[in-house]
Amino acid sequence: MEFKPLITLLAIVNPPAIIPFFIYYTQGLSAEQRRHTVQVSAVSAFLVIAGCALLGIRILEFFGISLASFQVGGGMLLLTSALNMLNAKPAEAKASSNDLEAGAEKAAMGDSVAVVPLTIPLLTGPATMSTVVIYAERARNALDMAVLLGYGVVIAVVTAVCFTLAEPIARVLGRTGINVLTRLMGLILAALAVEVMAEGLGNLFPILGRVAGSG
Repeated sequence: MEFKPLITLLAIVNPPAIIPFFIYYTQGLSAEQRRHTVQVSAVSAFLVIAGCALLGIRILEFFGISLASFQVGGGMLLLTSALNMLNAKPAEAKASSNDLEAGAEKAAMGDSVAVVPLTIPLLTGPATMSTVVIYAERARNALDMAVLLGYGVVIAVVTAVCFTLAEPIARVLGRTGINVLTRLMGLILAALAVEVMAEGLGNLFPILGRVAGSG
């Protein structure tokens, strides 16, 4: 399997863009509590990716949804996330402001912020889940699926590193640097979203593929 799934996932998850949220939700915690939050966030992100990779297609089959339709819908969701990122907003932040408030309330009641809202919806929101399901369907054999799961491990490691170094990274990049990085990843994600949507539309309407080929 190519590296495109990894690039796409890194663009969507974009852990550096979540650093300000990590700092906000973990302020006042001890060093040990922060380390625990980092570990839980990283493991949870991997579990979400692994779950979508292994069970996503079966869920689609259960609801009678074709992959082509899911590609178009997922591509639109990716494009929406990309547009948010081009405005220097985290991929899921605009659509999930209520979820963030709910996550803060749950944290106040003692629930771990590592899962809500840091992992879901900030790190692995709907756009991430859609992407994993699409690439899981393209896996031709067990090796391809293992590679996709390995990419999930990479995402978890990158998340752990970014959160562990959250304060130094925030100081070095500053708000401007984080915004520039977010916009760059958003541009890459927009191009990938168009590609996913084009493939889905081509499968739904084969005539589009023939017209494009004749052109």
